[in-house]
Parts: sequence; structure tokens; C-alpha cells
Amino acid sequence: MNPLANKHIVLGVTGGIAAYKSAELVRRLREWGAEIKVIMTDGAQQFITPLTFQALSGNTVHKNIFDDEATMAMDHIELARWADLVLIAPTTADRMARMAHGLADDLLGTICLATTATIAIAPAMNRQMWQARATQANAGRLREYGVLILGPGEGVQACGEIGPGRMLEPQDIATRVRGLFVEPLLKGISVLITAGPTREAADPVRFLTNASSGKMGYEIARAAVELGASATLVSGPVALENPVGVHRIAVTSAAEMRDAVMMHLAEKNIFIAAAAVSDYRPTDYTEKKRKKGTASMELSLALNPDILAEVTAIPNHPFAVGFAAETHDLERNAQEKRHRKSLDMIAANHVGGPEIGFESDENALSVYWEGGGAEITKASKWQVAHRLLALVAQRYHEVEDL
Repeated sequence: MNPLANKHIVLGVTGGIAAYKSAELVRRLREWGAEIKVIMTDGAQQFITPLTFQALSGNTVHKNIFDDEATMAMDHIELARWADLVLIAPTTADRMARMAHGLADDLLGTICLATTATIAIAPAMNRQMWQARATQANAGRLREYGVLILGPGEGVQACGEIGPGRMLEPQDIATRVRGLFVEPLLKGISVLITAGPTREAADPVRFLTNASSGKMGYEIARAAVELGASATLVSGPVALENPVGVHRIAVTSAAEMRDAVMMHLAEKNIFIAAAAVSDYRPTDYTEKKRKKGTASMELSLALNPDILAEVTAIPNHPFAVGFAAETHDLERNAQEKRHRKSLDMIAANHVGGPEIGFESDENALSVYWEGGGAEITKASKWQVAHRLLALVAQRYHEVEDL
């Protein structure tokens, strides 16, 4: 499943320093299967050349209504009809004002008026320009027209000031665009997800942990937002960026993860325990680093809290989905865990090999519930996450209707 496969996106690039980021945006959207046609304003061509976008998009770059390549000067109509989405990134304050007042004095302006496709903009400007009353009024008018406003972000700007107005990063914009073409199966649903490993300290520099990268849980959180859910992610220590639109709570140990889950469980509809929580923790933590002594060392361990079992023991608990990472007897072990922990659904996968599992960018799952099951074949973890959540959504609604 790839919601951007063969989708037609007209990308408008306007005259701001963030125009260089749009080249990366084209690359990411094409990687996900979209076909891109780029329109550059005169201002945009002062920051980056049309040749760059032609090479990245594989299509001729359109610059004005009277391009030599235009067919009877009707490119604006052809492009407007061709587009599934018109995306303008970066969008300057000037462009927002032009759009808000319906101006059509260049190719991009005419396409915005002529298209029936969704229009999305990614503002990029100085913080004071973004916060100006006129710009905010224009933003409000554009929202009334149905234009989607992606961002802006906050941070250090080209002018040296700090604040709102930065264009969102290409990965963030591409992810949000992808989400526009996904059926909102979880619209109005609140999901709590755990991800990653936990670390159980033995001293200030040593700890017990496992090989979980957190990638599967993070992709589930990303997919949940794309499917319309509000998502909270309780994450162990990982080297991953927070998915756009996801509320992340960083924890380290199993005890911290347990406390965070219980604190945020209220009013959640679905709980997905994708984290690889350490089963044991050292009981004799020392404040100072343990020095090497004899040839052997003994470490006393205590059982960690069973977060998933605690959740399902709560009356009227959320729809609970567990994970079973297995090296053998996958179905038997997964089904036993599902029964023992009173789970609504369990997703089981083989780990230990390089092809799928912890460190891989791909995965495959065997999913079981009372009276049924399904196989999710090997694919990227983002695709696997979407397929899993489609099953979760279907089963959740069936249970709720009982």
C-alpha cells in the first residue's frame, strides 16, 4: 500500500531562501511514487535554478503563462486539471496575500484559481512577517477557502531571529502530504503506543537492555496520525525523530514506562504495546561505577512490572494490542501470550535475523485475535504499520458494536 503511488502533485516554489529545501521535498515525494510537476515564480528562480527541479522531478519546469513549451498558452488549465494536489512550498507572505485576494497575475496564481484539487501551503518567512496582523488575516481567509496550512515551524531563521515562520522540513511536509491520501480509518480515535527498548541501570554507566530500535512502534505512531487518530507515544531510548503530529513521552526504564502509560491511559481508545520492555532489572544498583575485580561477577535481578497485563486488568480498559517477538514456535507462543494477558489482538514477528525485526527497516507480522487471524507479508515497517492498523480499526469497531 502506497497512498502516493501515481498521484499528481503540482509543486509551486516561491521566492524565499527556503526554496532550496523544496528540492529535497521533490526527491522524497518521488521516492513515495508521486509524479511531480514544478512551477517556479520569478522570485524562486533567484534562489535556485529550474534545471535542479527538472532533474529531480523528471518533468519540464513551468515558469510563466507564456512559456514557449505551453500549449496555446493554456498550461494553467492543463496543470489545474492534472493535479491531485497543489502544494506551495515555500509560501511567502506575498504569495499568501495574493492567494487570499484571488490574484491571478502569474502561472501559479491562475492554477490556484483554476484547480478543483486540494491546495496546501507551507509558509516560510521572518517571524514578524508571520505574526503580522495582515498575514494572520490572510491565513484565516485561506483556511476559510479550504486551503491547508502546513506549519510553519519554529527555530533559527535565515535573518538570525528565532521564532515561528520557518518552513517545515521536507520530511515533515512529505509525511503530511502522504497523509492527505490515506483513508481516515481512525478518525476521532485516541491511541497510546509504546516503543523501543528500556534500559535497566546497574550503575551510572552500565545497564541491561535489548536490541529493539523502536522503528516499528514509531511507524505505528506515524501511521496512526495519518489515519486520523490522536497518538501518544511512550518511547524508550532510541535514535529516531519524533513522528509529525505525535505527542512523545521519553522514558528510560520499565518502571518509568509503566508510570507514563498509566498516567496517559485515561480516555484512550486503543493501547498498542510495541515496546520491547526489559523483563528484569538489577536489584543492587550502585551510585558509583562498578570496578573490575575477580574473573566473574554476579548480578541480582528482579522482575519488572508487566505493563500490558496491568492495562488489561483495568475495568473497561482500552482495546489492547500486544506484540510477541519470537525466535521459534511463533503462533503457539503468541496465542499463549494473548490468552494469558487477555489481549484483544496480538502481532507476532520473528526476530534475530537481519531481514526483518529489530534493526531492519522491513517487517512481517502474524496477527491473531479471538476466532481469527491474518498475515502481513514482508514490507517496509511503515507499510506494515498501516496494514496492522487497518486490522486494528476493523476489529476495534466490531468489538465496540457488540
